[in-house]
Amino acid sequence: MTRAVTRLFLFVTAVRAAVFSAVLISAAPALAQDAPASQQTPATQDKRIALSFDDVPRRAGAFLTPDRRTVMLIAALDQAGVRQAAFFVNPGHLTSDEGAGGEDRIAAYVAAGHVIANHSATHPHLKAATAAAYLADIDAAETWLQGRKGYRPWFRYPFLDEGQRDKAKRDAVRAGLAARGLSDGYVTVDASDWNMEALTVAAKDAGKAMDLGALRALYVRSHVDAANYYDGLMRAAIGRPAMQMLLLHETDLAAMYIGDLVAALRADGWKIVTADEAYADPVAVEATRYDTPSAQGTLSEMLAWQKGLPAPRWYDGNTVAIADKRFAQQVLREETGDTD
Repeated sequence: MTRAVTRLFLFVTAVRAAVFSAVLISAAPALAQDAPASQQTPATQDKRIALSFDDVPRRAGAFLTPDRRTVMLIAALDQAGVRQAAFFVNPGHLTSDEGAGGEDRIAAYVAAGHVIANHSATHPHLKAATAAAYLADIDAAETWLQGRKGYRPWFRYPFLDEGQRDKAKRDAVRAGLAARGLSDGYVTVDASDWNMEALTVAAKDAGKAMDLGALRALYVRSHVDAANYYDGLMRAAIGRPAMQMLLLHETDLAAMYIGDLVAALRADGWKIVTADEAYADPVAVEATRYDTPSAQGTLSEMLAWQKGLPAPRWYDGNTVAIADKRFAQQVLREETGDTD
């Protein structure tokens, strides 16, 4: 075997062992699966959501090594019965310290049945780049991605920044994506998990104790609440339900708590669908043509803004001051002057 293939084999073996061990150790009942259509209510049938993970390969977080994180995340998705999630890759990070071993981890996600797509090579802000330079960065990522197993021709804007108030730049990149055969890998649901992860890293670095049970509850509740908020916003914007795409990142928190989140979503009436299914929703075309004063954020927010729905058009946990206070109160058990 080549060295890379050997490492991938070890990854897959470790994942299978993790799944098997978890099943043996826990006395939990059989995996929760989405109920058959005959057992779903009308409300349940139209609450559908796919999972996606950005910034792969991602730096180490507060709790796990990147290798351990991948093993745990694959095992948790498998245990939860998630058939396919999308991992949006920044190939330019593979040569950095944070990307060491990243190619094997990406291959392990694909070997587990998940798909990979373009998140740019180096994760630039479109607002800070020319359209030409930005498209060149996308091309660099495509050079690495095309021909790999699990590849999908989707592009997700870093920071969800589509040019903000510069409509000429927005339209130039949209045209460039279309010319390259790339679809918009849009997001409809966001709970700023990146911020929660940053707060855990800061707490660890400061030597602060964290209540991991409370952290799990906050992570799960934030994403379920965000899913329901954006589902209502999308219905108000387009007059019907749409398949939702949840934005997550390749974080320690995802590896630790994705099983709990999937279970909570299902308990709330959500059906987990594949990324392929979600991006086949007719709402996808709106990502290429909506016109708002500034282009940055979830597609749900942009369509609500275009329709004239009043602000705020985003989940309140995406307001950093609110999210930081919740984390301090609930996870760090700090007094902040009031309760939330």
